Amino acid sequence: MELAEFVRAHEGDDLGKLALARERYMTEVEDFDLALTTLEVRRKLRDKVPQWYAVPSLRFPLRVSGEQCSSTETARYKAAVAAAAAKGCLADLTGGLGVDSWAFAQVFDRVLYNEMRPELADAARYNFAALGLGNVTVSCAELAAGKLPLILGSFHPDILFLDPARRAMDGRKVFRLEDCQPDVLQLLPELLSACPLVLLKLSPMADISLVCKQLGCVKAVHVVGAEGECKELLLLLERDYAGPYTLTVYSNGAVAEISAPSGESPAQVSPRWLFDPGKALLKAGAFTWPCRFGLQKLGRHTHAYLSAAPVEALNPFGKWYEILEVTPLNNRSIKELGKKYPRAEVTARNLPLTSEQLRAKLGVKSGGEVHFFGLHADAHAGNLLFVTRSC
Repeated sequence: MELAEFVRAHEGDDLGKLALARERYMTEVEDFDLALTTLEVRRKLRDKVPQWYAVPSLRFPLRVSGEQCSSTETARYKAAVAAAAAKGCLADLTGGLGVDSWAFAQVFDRVLYNEMRPELADAARYNFAALGLGNVTVSCAELAAGKLPLILGSFHPDILFLDPARRAMDGRKVFRLEDCQPDVLQLLPELLSACPLVLLKLSPMADISLVCKQLGCVKAVHVVGAEGECKELLLLLERDYAGPYTLTVYSNGAVAEISAPSGESPAQVSPRWLFDPGKALLKAGAFTWPCRFGLQKLGRHTHAYLSAAPVEALNPFGKWYEILEVTPLNNRSIKELGKKYPRAEVTARNLPLTSEQLRAKLGVKSGGEVHFFGLHADAHAGNLLFVTRSC
């Protein structure tokens, strides 16, 4: 039985039971272990990369590659960033499952995919053909000092892409540049000597200011958000570039160009709505950017904003809440409002207590349309309790 046929036949099976029945099924398919991991990875790709899930003949030899790969949305955004910076040829030096290379191949004339693990490289070669990609060349070599000429060969890229592995040898997740593999700091001179542009994907936990200082020549930083989470950082490096970097936030399909804070005081508004910024906007450190739309920031270190009305341009970058009541945050208000709204979500920000501690004081259960925000407000020199309703 062909792999694709086996996959279709066992798509909905309990994979634990299927694994226990190894002896029974080993004669049905040429590589039972590959079939089993393919079924498991496909379940991760169902919503993450539906275009790949729709092709049952694709092969996935490593479980972890399905967890670490980009989604269609983030891969296509990377491809758009790369294509805006360069045209022609791109070399993906840390190929992995190949989702990023697949996206790059749709906007570049030629793509070189390189992966150090032979099983992934072999699978990628087969999968790219099954996906109808004729402009991707597959290489299998370790990316280390002095090895770049061997990997590139006669391929002359206009831009390089790297996604360093963010797991230590003991399996711990890491995010500092010096802890990732390959070591980009060590390789950077060689990379920029071979190609004038490098697009680097980093953990969303990385410190933007620190990595830009470590790397130098960073021309642009993109904070990529999807599904309500900050997914990754993209840094575009250019050989000999010495100017300031631009900062862009991508969230829910929208793009915002963020410049350095102006230091201007926010406008005073009649607060009827509260804007809670999303994780991508917060990661970018764009704390004063919503004030450009007339919003009032509650405090220097309180990243929540008041507005007379919702601003449509901010919708992709956070969530709006209609303000029902506002009171000083004290024992009396906590007691009264907790009884009035027994079911609610709770958020504490810039307070000497956590969200769960505030929930316990209110005595409310999760659920309903009400959302309590306990926030420190500089202008009031104290803490406020907002009763809101999500819109």
